[in-house]
Amino acid sequence: MSDHAINTHHSFHKQVKLAGILIATGIVFGDIGTSPLYTYNALFHPGEIVNPMKALGILSCVIWTLTLQTTLKYILITLQADNNGEGGIFSLYALIRRYFGKWTIVLAVIGGSFLMADGIITPPISVASAIEGLQKFNPELNTVPIVIAIIIGLFMIQQFGTQQIGKFFGPVMLVWFTFIGVMGALALHHDVTVLKAINPYYAYQLLVNYPRGFWLLGGIFLCTTGAEALYSDMGHVGRNNIRVSWIYIKVTLILSYAGQTAWLLQNGRANDLSPFYNIIPDAIYVPAVILASMATVIASQALISGCFTLVNEAIRLGLWPRNRVVFPGQIKGQLYIPFFNWSLMVACILAVLYFRESKNMEAAFGLSVTLTMLITSFLIALYLLSKGRSWLTVGLITALFLSVETSFLIANLQKLHEGGWIMLVIGALLTTVMLVWRKGKDLQEQLTIMNSFNQVMLQKFADLSDNTQIHTYATNLVYLTTSNQAGKVEQRTLDSIFHSPAKKADVYWLLHVHVTDEPYTMQYESHTLSKDIYHIILHIGFRIEPRVDLFFRNITKELIASGELSYERTEEKKYDQNDMGDYRFIIANSFLSYDNELSFWKNLLIKCYYNLKLIGVREDVNYGIDANHVIFEKYPLVYGSADHRALQRINP
Repeated sequence: MSDHAINTHHSFHKQVKLAGILIATGIVFGDIGTSPLYTYNALFHPGEIVNPMKALGILSCVIWTLTLQTTLKYILITLQADNNGEGGIFSLYALIRRYFGKWTIVLAVIGGSFLMADGIITPPISVASAIEGLQKFNPELNTVPIVIAIIIGLFMIQQFGTQQIGKFFGPVMLVWFTFIGVMGALALHHDVTVLKAINPYYAYQLLVNYPRGFWLLGGIFLCTTGAEALYSDMGHVGRNNIRVSWIYIKVTLILSYAGQTAWLLQNGRANDLSPFYNIIPDAIYVPAVILASMATVIASQALISGCFTLVNEAIRLGLWPRNRVVFPGQIKGQLYIPFFNWSLMVACILAVLYFRESKNMEAAFGLSVTLTMLITSFLIALYLLSKGRSWLTVGLITALFLSVETSFLIANLQKLHEGGWIMLVIGALLTTVMLVWRKGKDLQEQLTIMNSFNQVMLQKFADLSDNTQIHTYATNLVYLTTSNQAGKVEQRTLDSIFHSPAKKADVYWLLHVHVTDEPYTMQYESHTLSKDIYHIILHIGFRIEPRVDLFFRNITKELIASGELSYERTEEKKYDQNDMGDYRFIIANSFLSYDNELSFWKNLLIKCYYNLKLIGVREDVNYGIDANHVIFEKYPLVYGSADHRALQRINP
């Protein structure tokens, strides 16, 4: 990437603007901002007598979790790790893999898998916790149909882009944070002494001396869910905008939790309604439920968008089958993946039907987020080491975060039977899909035979191109190649050109698409092998839509304009509307040959890989090549040759 582009990214992250703060408030903090709706609901059960040690200890744990996890780990440290402006677990992996090798892919895949799993549980728990406020008027109200209807509507609008409703995200969330802060402050005036919970001694008392106090960490952890989104969305809003807006947001969150604690201590007993809704005056109760519902929809939207970005990065890094990626709006980085959208919607609906109430979802929610954060801690440690930080400093920082997150993990694992096992299964399934896809691609690449161009080969191309006895197949014949070295090409490409019937063209193109670790790279290299053969290497950022058809035409025009490429003006081209004539992309797809004889596990792996291809799209769709310019060819792959025993002839 150019120095200008890098400087632009640095200045973008240094800027602090009111509009940027507003956008950060709307996009980045939706998930963590709606956690006051359900966190205390998971910690205090209906009818429970409120113990002051428990109430103050929980508030102290919440304050220090927001301080250590969200503020120190994510706001101050993790946001430093930007990949040319972009954040997120796969961007972090792209930053460190050049220093620590391929094994780091396992960490990134596990973290990414559980972040995707988080996308399945966040919309149900957020929306359900808001709608359950209506049970004040009718305790028997079945909220499931309402929650499902909202979730379906949310996923339906994804295909149209969110640039229009996105304009309201910032103002609505600003109103929401102000509202929860004011409500918390009003409830707090009944018992201001709860603010003494800022002293970590109360957290210590809860964890060490309160009966089974340690296991309450599973519910306490819910207060920091969404911290991972801070990092993932950094590229959209800028580092400093996130940091500045967090100051106000953290104050409102602490006020909300403190107000709920004050109400619990004053009331003495928890009831069927969430403590959050208990501190809201009756006069504004219905508007509060509406506002909470809007805030949870925005929180869900932010996480869905984050999942789309995550899957797109995984596709570009070769970790996920190629799904169709659509760019529905004008906002930079906004995208839509139909297959993932509808799969996520079905998963969210099933989660609502299974759990039914928000309090039943907290175990599953906490576990998926805890595992993602643990993986991020390991990756951040490697990042800090790659930047030259001392082993001692990195060790101390990592030990602090791991001790906190391991405690949360142990507390959450205790609730495996309450639904946490579902997230482990989903996370393991997604991890398996990514690793199988990656391994399958590696095995396929190992079987690819490469050939170098020499004078004999170049002359063979020239003879075919000049042969007037053979009908011209296309003016330009373009082969997508995995070769990033000029003058090297797959044997299957040579077989396609020279095996009968031979494919005659005026110009042969070898086109390699290289997905860079930088998000918005758009560059190309042109290597002239002869007047008939060109090797083009496209460098495309992992967040750029690879419109290869368009890029190829533009490259051809540039080469013609520079005089590097010229076409012979034959009678056939006399009536062409453009200088380059027609062109055809040849896309080769492999299939598993019947000649294979494999071990059980290798056979299972390869068959899983080929089955995963079925949920993806063809390469022409993935690379943005118009269908009228594509010709498909299939070739067999032999991973393990069968034992060719000689057939014994018998006389009839």
